[in-house]
Amino acid sequence: MPDLLSSRRAAAWSAAAGAVLVVAAMVVPRVLGEDVQVNWPPLHADWDPRLGWLTLPAVLLGAVLVLALPRLLATCSWRAVLALTYGTTWLWTMTVAMTQGRDGLARVFERSGEYVHDAQHVKAVGPMLRTFIEHIPMDSTDNWHTHVAGHPPGALLFFVLLDRLGITDPFTIGVVVVTLGSSAAVAVVLTLKVLATERLARGAALWIVLAPTVVWMGVNGDALFTAVAAWGLCLLAVATRSGGVRTAVTGVGAGLLLGLCVYLSYGLPLLGVLAVTILWVGSSWRPLPWALGGALVVVAAFTVAGFSWWEAYPVLRERYYDGIASERSFAYWVWADVAAWTFTVGLAVWAAFPRALHVARHAPDAAQAVLARLACGGVVTILLATLSGMSKAEVERIWMPFTIWVVALPLLLPERWHRPLLASQVVLALLAQTLLLTRW
Repeated sequence: MPDLLSSRRAAAWSAAAGAVLVVAAMVVPRVLGEDVQVNWPPLHADWDPRLGWLTLPAVLLGAVLVLALPRLLATCSWRAVLALTYGTTWLWTMTVAMTQGRDGLARVFERSGEYVHDAQHVKAVGPMLRTFIEHIPMDSTDNWHTHVAGHPPGALLFFVLLDRLGITDPFTIGVVVVTLGSSAAVAVVLTLKVLATERLARGAALWIVLAPTVVWMGVNGDALFTAVAAWGLCLLAVATRSGGVRTAVTGVGAGLLLGLCVYLSYGLPLLGVLAVTILWVGSSWRPLPWALGGALVVVAAFTVAGFSWWEAYPVLRERYYDGIASERSFAYWVWADVAAWTFTVGLAVWAAFPRALHVARHAPDAAQAVLARLACGGVVTILLATLSGMSKAEVERIWMPFTIWVVALPLLLPERWHRPLLASQVVLALLAQTLLLTRW
């Protein structure tokens, strides 16, 4: 009983700390009269309550998933677990987005500041790559719009590919993004099975599917980045459990995907923290040279094609601070970012932090220790990102490739807490989707 009371007290205090942080991020700008350059701090969103008949399917599906998914994931075959993880992630993401009708998916991809607009104006890929850096500065002729300028050309190339395939309708593009992004959940579940146990992976799948990140996973390119990163890290985990040729093949595959991530977002080199965590948890450094080799192939390919990442980043940084970032106070956003991130993980994850730290340090259960240590790697990555000053606001989408490794932490809490905590995750997602007009 003392241990139970202690764990309950620690969880309550930790969740309260997360709630206080969120409230502070809302209140401080108003009290100080400071414009933090978002309309509904700490989220890049507007207060815009909407309640229509399209909300009903999302409410019903959320309730069904909370009630039925735990039993299904616990009893069906492993292949069915993977299919359920992917299918329910896709369906839940689509249903939440469709509470706003087709506009729920299409709105973001219709904007001129997004990738699609510039992708549909790329005439030839070769010249685009060779002149990419020239068009990053705000004062350059025909400069890239916000998101293309803010990312390496890998992100743009994906939307150019969709354009060349004839996929130009914004809603259809949104469906493609959801379809690819939903596979990230499968990659994380597979990673947990490889490094820990099937039982842990089954339990974690539930929390990954129902994480509040669903509000943002269907409506921006970062969902694609999340999937590429998750599969790269999954292959790295497989490489730690392999030998001989299989280590080389999976290691190189991991390197290719993680190397591609560096050309999807300037913030994704921070995935190195999670990669090292996986090698450490997997107790094998054999895949490292193979992964580095695969990543260098990607670097060489982009460099030969005419784009140098190390030359582009300083130009991007200058463009970043020429824009709205210069008006966003680091003193506020360095901690308010974490408050914004809380909307994507829920207070359930905050409640699990004390238990996760204990499990990560003392490993009373080896499988649970894997989950806790991977989550710690994700949290460290997030803290480094906010300290960098290059993630001031908008982290609800930017940090999704790191967040997906953290959202299953409530699995470590007592089992009888799971259903109410799962319900809280679903309620948070539905409230955010219904009350706020997110900018993604």
